[in-house]
Amino acid sequence: MAENDTNKDYSCMDDYDPNSILPDEALRRIFDTISTITETESIPIRETLGRVLATNITSEINVPSGRNSAMDGYAINASDLPSEGTNTLKLIGSSFAGKPSDIKLKKGECVRIMTGAILPEGSDTVVMQEIVEVSGDHVSIGIDTKPGSNVREAGEDLAIGDLVLEKGMRLTPADIGLLASLGLAEVHVFRKLRVAFFSTGDELRSVGEVLDNGAIYDSNRYTLYGMLARLGVDIVDMGVVKDDRELMDKAFMEATGKSDVLITSGGVSVGEADYVKETLLKHGEVDFWKVAMKPGRPLTFGKLDSTYFFGLPGNPVSVMVTFYQFVQPALKKMVGERSTMPVMMKVPCISKLKKRPGRVEYQRGILEQDETGRMVVRKTGAQGSGILRSMADANCFIVLSLENNGVQPDDLVDVQLFHGVV
Repeated sequence: MAENDTNKDYSCMDDYDPNSILPDEALRRIFDTISTITETESIPIRETLGRVLATNITSEINVPSGRNSAMDGYAINASDLPSEGTNTLKLIGSSFAGKPSDIKLKKGECVRIMTGAILPEGSDTVVMQEIVEVSGDHVSIGIDTKPGSNVREAGEDLAIGDLVLEKGMRLTPADIGLLASLGLAEVHVFRKLRVAFFSTGDELRSVGEVLDNGAIYDSNRYTLYGMLARLGVDIVDMGVVKDDRELMDKAFMEATGKSDVLITSGGVSVGEADYVKETLLKHGEVDFWKVAMKPGRPLTFGKLDSTYFFGLPGNPVSVMVTFYQFVQPALKKMVGERSTMPVMMKVPCISKLKKRPGRVEYQRGILEQDETGRMVVRKTGAQGSGILRSMADANCFIVLSLENNGVQPDDLVDVQLFHGVV
């Protein structure tokens, strides 16, 4: 490193910046700083989709409650199964789901049974209705059925004392069904995080306003709103704050202490009118303000009293990349979620990718099957940090390491899936 490296203002075009920290180090410092909220609430299970469990859920009942039939057929005792040919049994009654029969099955007898019905005493096997022959009150069975077939044991799904769902799980529709199967009407979840955000810049106009010369529509607030909405937080949209010290100061004070997290987009680079970092230093503390990544190097993380702060870059793609790599994992950790990071996998890349060493790159890709059924990834096209179309077309990030100096077709690359993320 040259002696004057630390005094130089490195731009986003530079691949090496000694003032930047690695993405892994940035995430570690964020995780070391933030803490999980402790406040919980009890809510009806229909309202729990996407919420994070605050307690372990243990089963107090057996599901199913008793031995029952897995399909429509005939309940028999396995001792009546023929070793060869067929055996004819006497049909002595029926058993329906929700209406247990008091029949006691004897040797040579069977009962017509429906899916979900409790097996009558003396039976332990169900023969599918499709493979029997019925003549009046007699049923002929063959050698197609094994002892114990088509029977669900009591507690086969959930048994008394089983750990069903763990604290820190973000609840899915299947989880809600499990809760209902246990007869639970309400569960405890962590309260929602309160997240405030605003965009900065004199050039920004809101949707519906007329664009004057040099102005652009503010897309960042809309992508941020969408990303936050998918996490189930309480959202406070503070609009656009102009490049003015007093207005910036007022916006910071309005959010501080009233929100768990404040997110801004724009105003974190080294321009004369970029007041975000200046205001943060005035009222709070800065942990870091540059990350060795592309896109998204100018990323600020800090704290204002009890409010955590993320200052994201202004370019639309940079906003989304830095949100998914740092903000989203942090919000998940704050609300007590155990799983915070997206799924990664290695697949061949069929595109040639340009890259110079010095930064971790998050190129936008499309993960798909090729003509042979092999999973491959390709880039979405132009990868500029202002080209939001590259995110709209993508379903994954192609993550290229700090040392990577480019990718040739069919090279293996790390892919970070958007599924469950974007």
